[in-house]
Amino acid sequence: MATQNRSFNPSGPLYLTAADWRNPHHRRSAAASLVQGVYSQEHDRQQNRQGHQALAPPWGDFFNFRLFRVLVDNDDRSIFGAIYEFKSPSPSGHHNPLHIPPRYVVAFRGTMTGWETMSQDLTLDLKVIRNTLEQSARFQNAMQAVQYTVSIAGAANMCLAGHSLGSAMALLAGKNMAKMGCFLETYLFNPPFISVPIEVMTKTEILKSGRRIMRNVTTAGVTIALNALRQRPQTGDWFAALSGWIPYLFVNPSDPISAEYVGYFERRLWIAAIGAGAIERLSTRNSISGAIEQLHLLPSAYLTINGSPVQGLGQAHGLDQWWNPNIQCRSKLHQLIGEGCPEHIV
Repeated sequence: MATQNRSFNPSGPLYLTAADWRNPHHRRSAAASLVQGVYSQEHDRQQNRQGHQALAPPWGDFFNFRLFRVLVDNDDRSIFGAIYEFKSPSPSGHHNPLHIPPRYVVAFRGTMTGWETMSQDLTLDLKVIRNTLEQSARFQNAMQAVQYTVSIAGAANMCLAGHSLGSAMALLAGKNMAKMGCFLETYLFNPPFISVPIEVMTKTEILKSGRRIMRNVTTAGVTIALNALRQRPQTGDWFAALSGWIPYLFVNPSDPISAEYVGYFERRLWIAAIGAGAIERLSTRNSISGAIEQLHLLPSAYLTINGSPVQGLGQAHGLDQWWNPNIQCRSKLHQLIGEGCPEHIV
């Protein structure tokens, strides 16, 4: 998994002798490598590795990114994120991207199991489950870093990336910026989906669809009842505001932490096809409370599913699967484009 002490040689995508940022596989591999670099930054800090002994620098250097700034948690002093800056390569350089990458990448690591970080990381995992991550000091630090990077580079010249807990932070930061009309290119590896993992627990497609429909109908019914009691109109302004922001989601169907994103988007297509789109839209926009915006709810996304065989949670949730040269992926664009035509697929 990504939390291991990884040396770029031999663990990294050494086969990418020239990174072509027009190639989705290259972009995915580069973004995942930069996130791995954040894990390695924290490992280097814990083990006091500096200079040529440090394992983190090659994860960015290989793609011509240098470390611009580290992001430190104020509570446990761990490195949870990094801002990378692209170094324009010389014409004779080994890695000449065929398409210019973003000028800056803000990357966030996920949960680490070492004693130095585990307590704070697990506390934040719990906040993700409770939809209170935005209230944490770490996220506020992350949000300030994102806003600062936008201010110096512009939204079109930067992107976000994260894995696991880090992808939840990147997702929340991206959503907040999108609500302000600032759409950031975003790469989310194994993002947590806080729900019963129907995709993993249920084997047949009929049962999966049936369970999801019942959940949608129940959610929609409770929402209507609560709205009536509160005598307030049903609103989905935040959902509509996000529809033009299309983050890249990378999930493994064997990963119980992120797998339900597969069902989340497939359910929307299936329900729209049977003419129950109104129920789906109402259910998606509202939590049972009718007030809390669920972190995992997204109107649009480029969804990439890794169909390669895996052994156990370690591989299914691991970051290294996303730069594997033999990965078996399928990708699809899901975009909410309007009430009358709720889903656009490419």
